[in-house]
Amino acid sequence: MYLPASSWFVAMSLVAALILNFLPLPEEISFLRPDFVALLLAFWNINHPNRMGMGVAFGMGLMMDVGNVSILGQHALAYCMVVYLTTIFGRRLRLFGLLQQAPQVGLVLFIMQIVIMLVATSTGAPITDWQFFIAAVSGSIIWVPMSWLLTWLLQPKPDPDAL
Repeated sequence: MYLPASSWFVAMSLVAALILNFLPLPEEISFLRPDFVALLLAFWNINHPNRMGMGVAFGMGLMMDVGNVSILGQHALAYCMVVYLTTIFGRRLRLFGLLQQAPQVGLVLFIMQIVIMLVATSTGAPITDWQFFIAAVSGSIIWVPMSWLLTWLLQPKPDPDAL
């Protein structure tokens, strides 16, 4: 049992995820970075579905598109796909433990990567190589510690006056 997430906490976590996505990395390891915004959208939609919706996903996607100087709406569509899929599979995912959720979240991230690639190639961009999809694998690896940390932060603090 954990406390309901405040709107302030959800907003600050999404801002932190956006900052993590925009941090510059060396070219050799940049393909390893998971999409932190997509991971948080999935987490909030699975654990607190009333706090997350398509509007938030679309807005975060537009911010990612503007920040990455990519096709406007590319990430917005992909993030809406993440929210849609986690809404559909949310009840089933809540029944599983974190280690069992990780491959399923990885599949959602993989579908998100395919949507991003299809939108980019439809506008004439070259087809990406296989390293583009490693972000889905690293996202499923990061899922367990990230979910544990957020769940731990939402647990009620012990009352010192309780028996």
